[in-house]
Amino acid sequence: MSEMTTESATGWLASDELESARGRMPILYVEAVPVRVDDSGQVTHVGLLLRIGPDGTVSRSLVSGRVLHHEQLRTALLRHLEKDLGPVALPRIPASLQPVTVAEYFPTPGVTPFHDPRQHAVSLVYVVPVSGDCAPRQDALDLVWFTPQEAVSEAVQNEMQGGRGVLLRQVLAHVGALI
Repeated sequence: MSEMTTESATGWLASDELESARGRMPILYVEAVPVRVDDSGQVTHVGLLLRIGPDGTVSRSLVSGRVLHHEQLRTALLRHLEKDLGPVALPRIPASLQPVTVAEYFPTPGVTPFHDPRQHAVSLVYVVPVSGDCAPRQDALDLVWFTPQEAVSEAVQNEMQGGRGVLLRQVLAHVGALI
């Protein structure tokens, strides 16, 4: 058996390897919609991240990231939730890892409502209740809690890129948060 490099041992690809893979095959992602729920389990608020993109644009986003080689979905979800929301967000990962929906992002606009100019990506989307204090980290500037109705307002939807506004609407409708 050959010796593993640091990148393959941790599941990370070097940037040139990732670029090559993105040009050849779909990349698997997880996306999480952080929510606050009341005692009956009804969604009362949705947490949206405020990010600055590589081009300097500011947008609202969901928790998201790649699933690494040999990484379980549950582990990937927890890793990205901690990375984006901080270590004391206290997320409650669903007992079943059946996603609420699947979003397929294409580099070509218009194939689906979801667009990522870098790649073809398949994203498993989860609703994750969080009960702790959230302190955005890494490339997230802030986390703002919106009521479901505020989150699907035209103003907030216009701040979401790549079809994530459509995705958020689908998720909130699925959990019965849009009346």
